[in-house]
Amino acid sequence: MQLGFGLIWVLVLVLVVATLFAGAKSVPQGQVWTVERFGAFTRLLNPGLNFLIPFIDRIGRKLNVQEQVLDIPEQSVITRDNATVAVDGVIYYRVLEAEKAAYQVTFLPQALSTLAMTNIRSVIGELELDATLSSRERINTALLITLDGATAPWGVKVSRVELRRIEPPENLIRAMNLQMTAERERRATVMKAEGEREAAVKLAEGNKASLILSAEGRQEAAQRDAMARERLAQAEATATRLVAQAVAEGGETALRYFISDRYVQAFHAIAASPNSRLVIVPMEASALAGGITQALSLLQATPGGGRPTGSVPATPPRGV
Repeated sequence: MQLGFGLIWVLVLVLVVATLFAGAKSVPQGQVWTVERFGAFTRLLNPGLNFLIPFIDRIGRKLNVQEQVLDIPEQSVITRDNATVAVDGVIYYRVLEAEKAAYQVTFLPQALSTLAMTNIRSVIGELELDATLSSRERINTALLITLDGATAPWGVKVSRVELRRIEPPENLIRAMNLQMTAERERRATVMKAEGEREAAVKLAEGNKASLILSAEGRQEAAQRDAMARERLAQAEATATRLVAQAVAEGGETALRYFISDRYVQAFHAIAASPNSRLVIVPMEASALAGGITQALSLLQATPGGGRPTGSVPATPPRGV
């Protein structure tokens, strides 16, 4: 009898412990659990120690409310110009409303992945290949806006979308490399041609400036030469006028003096030349001597004495 009574107490104690264990729940940090009563959602259990009504309430869904990373599987996408590219990426999201994330969508990661793949096809399908390869940030922004708006009813916040790889097929990459090489060669040829043209233009401008300066120099030299000749002619005219005036005033004697003086200067220049080893005396040496004697007599004559102005000097000896 006592053995049966003790066994009952043991069973009651085990039942109480099991009941307490079923009613006490410890939720880890970063998670939120839902509580269901007879299959209906009642409340949320936040991190820490929580209590339930045993055998009536039960844990429904265990949700991670930390920011999570979801891989977008690689897929082939056709661009607007019918080029095929392989695309994959990642999604950063966070559960903000656990009850919606638990009961508004089934298999949240799969739903996000499928939604992202569908929108990637939609966004890239509107772009050409060159724009797809160069507008990664634009595509990320468009996907972020679309996914964030679509997941709002699920209580999920999509914080970032990143495309990790946008890769065309191998044959298209080779064609793009050939196109890039041809474009660079074309640019190099154009730049070389432009450089040669600019050099030719500069050279022509330099030649033009040189010719202009040379012509201006010749013009200025000609003007100065003309001025010099004009002044020389004026000097000759002045000298001629003075000689004529002297002849008019002094008569034939003054004219002979000037002629003899020029004759003596010319003969002196010939005799004083360092290259002259032989001096040829003209046949008119007696006339030269006479002219010299007459010039000397004119220089020695004074107004108050000496020979009269019109006298003829004595004839010098004929030897030189």
